[in-house]
Amino acid sequence: MMSKKRMKEVTWNYIRMTLAAVVYSVGISLFLDPNELAPGGVTGISIVLNRLTGVETGTLILLLNVPILLLGAWKFGIKVIISTLYCIVFVSLLTNMLAPVGALTTEPILAILAGCSMIAIGMGFVFRAGGTTGGTDIIIKVIRRSKPHIRTGTLLLLLDAAVVILSVIVFGDLDKALYAGLGAFVTSLVLDLVLYGRDEAKMIYIISDHAGKIADRLLLELRVGVTYVEGRGAFSGRAKDIILCVMRKPLFPKAEEIVKQEDSEAFMIISSATEIYGEGYKSYFGEKL
Repeated sequence: MMSKKRMKEVTWNYIRMTLAAVVYSVGISLFLDPNELAPGGVTGISIVLNRLTGVETGTLILLLNVPILLLGAWKFGIKVIISTLYCIVFVSLLTNMLAPVGALTTEPILAILAGCSMIAIGMGFVFRAGGTTGGTDIIIKVIRRSKPHIRTGTLLLLLDAAVVILSVIVFGDLDKALYAGLGAFVTSLVLDLVLYGRDEAKMIYIISDHAGKIADRLLLELRVGVTYVEGRGAFSGRAKDIILCVMRKPLFPKAEEIVKQEDSEAFMIISSATEIYGEGYKSYFGEKL
């Protein structure tokens, strides 16, 4: 018997998946499909096959996903596939329903940017709700189980490249293929942004004779974690504490100002940290998306 808390969580996830699927479908029907732009994945293949067979794009999305769903059921179990099947059916129906509306813009660059951004946003929020929109989403999840160090957006970009090449052959229009290639890149960037956020942060080493004062102000004013690393000057032989601190980008200018105020001769090493796990950042135990 499902608890009330779990029931609420499942309901909320399906609401999020429904809204995300709407955004996804709008991107296909009102921007990409009517402009013959096939940026990749099952969606891109469906757009191409629609021109060859006359079968509605939404229907093709559903049909092409059947074997992929079987793969997903084998790898992830029936629970994940239920939510995925829900998303696929919803996207397929809504894509067909919106098709008569036609293109909201016939400018290729605007269509590809808007359409691919909406697809990426839809995919990302479906992923975050624990489901997928089928197609390459499932293939990507399968790959990431054995290759978790490869980001979702990167895998998507690689898989989409093949579909872009196919669109050149079918449509015979290099310009549209180039726009589609741009769209695959946009989808990759936006998807990573939705899934991982602006995860980049600054990692700072501060070597100063006033390390204690600097650390106290960083803790009090910025509320960021500070760690002391034991160091020893090679020339002087003196032991000193080195401050190690990681913080989000918006906090860095204030941290820099604190260091300048406390010790204008402090030695600082600043680098970018692209992924951070732990309190205040990503969880070690969350599922890799």
